[in-house]
Amino acid sequence: MTDARAFEAFLLEYQDMVYATALRLLGNAMEAEDVAQTVFMKAFEQFDQIGTSPSAPGWLKTVTTNTCLNHLSRYRNRWRFFSELSGAEAKAIDSRTGKWGTGETQGPLDPTPPGPRDPDTALDAALRRLPAHQRVPIVLFHFDDLTYQQIAERLNISVGKVKTDIHRGREALRAALASAHEAGALR
Repeated sequence: MTDARAFEAFLLEYQDMVYATALRLLGNAMEAEDVAQTVFMKAFEQFDQIGTSPSAPGWLKTVTTNTCLNHLSRYRNRWRFFSELSGAEAKAIDSRTGKWGTGETQGPLDPTPPGPRDPDTALDAALRRLPAHQRVPIVLFHFDDLTYQQIAERLNISVGKVKTDIHRGREALRAALASAHEAGALR
């Protein structure tokens, strides 16, 4: 039986790390909150084993990363399915909810809109605006210290694609940060 106070202390200690990891990988605050909640539900189930373990932060980070990668995989497959629908079928999907319904379309869903509670740093904002295929390898390389080979294996892509996506992502970040710096200097 898990002690509620001990788990609450555990959650308070690690919630920022789990949320920040999820936000960096997903680029969306609401999705990061959902993943963090899922991770802590898994942690609650395993709390007797990991609660006082010195490896708890590593376990949480691994579970968070894997949950995010699974989420991105499902998301990518869902949008691939929708992109294959005919025009009439696609219009039958409510673009605000992604469900079959009213047929009212207001343009495609933006998978990474910045939220009002997101960290307000230029780097975090620029990182969230990157497409997932660039953001995820950059986060795994720079924040999780994985090698190109490890990233390729986790994402099931070639090492060359990892290198290309990281390079292009860095270039996009560099341009976004330079633009943000220039805009700040003009104010």
